[in-house]
Amino acid sequence: MKAVHFGAGNIGRGFVGLILHNAGYEVLFSDVNGELISQLAAADEYRVREVGPDAREWTVSGFRAINSAEDPDGLVAELASADVATTAVGPTVLRFVAPSIAAGLLARPEGAAPLQVMACENAINATDLLRAEVEKALGDRTDALDRAVFANTAVDRIVPNQEPGQGLDVTVEDFFEWVIDRTPFGDAVPEIPEATFVDDLAPYIERKLFTVNTGHATLAYHGFAAGAESQADAMAITEVAEEVRAVLGETKQLLVAKHGLGEDEQQRYLEKNLKRFANPDLADTVARVGRQPLRKLSRHERFIGPAAELAERGLPHDALVRAVTAALRFDVPEDPQSVELGEKLASLSAADFVREVTGLEDSHPLTSPLVAAVTGEQSRRSGLMHPEGA
Repeated sequence: MKAVHFGAGNIGRGFVGLILHNAGYEVLFSDVNGELISQLAAADEYRVREVGPDAREWTVSGFRAINSAEDPDGLVAELASADVATTAVGPTVLRFVAPSIAAGLLARPEGAAPLQVMACENAINATDLLRAEVEKALGDRTDALDRAVFANTAVDRIVPNQEPGQGLDVTVEDFFEWVIDRTPFGDAVPEIPEATFVDDLAPYIERKLFTVNTGHATLAYHGFAAGAESQADAMAITEVAEEVRAVLGETKQLLVAKHGLGEDEQQRYLEKNLKRFANPDLADTVARVGRQPLRKLSRHERFIGPAAELAERGLPHDALVRAVTAALRFDVPEDPQSVELGEKLASLSAADFVREVTGLEDSHPLTSPLVAAVTGEQSRRSGLMHPEGA
């Protein structure tokens, strides 16, 4: 069995690649990072170190690597004969991956089993996004879509910044989930023992996004405002930890009301994630976790998505609005979206900012508190620039 995995970074090697390796697949890593691909091509193995209560170490071998920028034809040939194709490149990069998959489908032999395509990204229904881009790349040959099966997934594993000098080795947390929609596969479900196949993926996607991603980002933004360096340091600040717990209490209410999740079960999941966030071995920085604040403040992302649904249901969402306020204070010059966020706050009215950044209509019940939050942040920034008496 062969799997082509797009994205040879830490998540690709330490999460998806590891699970595919453990399932018996020969993994071909595809990336445009020439230095990384050269390292992989020259290596016989790399190690994945899991940290946490169930710490252990894995050795990954039997992989190959290809530079998709330098050898696009070789990549197409690999996809034409692969069983599985996965991604861990970021949702915005899927459109660059799609043309290779489209060409691979066109080159696939007549009668071959469908290529099983799964995008493993921090986004809702990312595989649907990838399929749409593949369809676009196929042009008038959309019949080739029948040569693939596209299945959405929900992925969860914290992969912190790596220590210098680790090379290809990766440190990850000992907890992970890879949940895959079973229904597109029919009777030909992929052989991936460490993945969980379900008939209804939506609850798992939103449980992960609105607990792990929402909580992680809340911790980063409140932690940044409090002067913390790492996520674990931020969790050690009582006021910050209380804000994270309050946010997850609100998202728990939504998940229980919307998906019928058991309240006790979701509370246990919530508590487990609070412990994950406090794990000192996962030394992620608040600056890295908080990067790309504009994307995180968009309509169907980790803050506005659940807050909007809570507001529509008349359920509490004050803590989520406070998390948005903290996100507005994220000021990291090295992050282009942080800079753009500041520019928008300086140039747009509060109402226009909310409309443009969050995608909410003026009449939405969440809009008014968000406008108030943006107005407050604009006043704060103005005060810093023009202190009284200056």
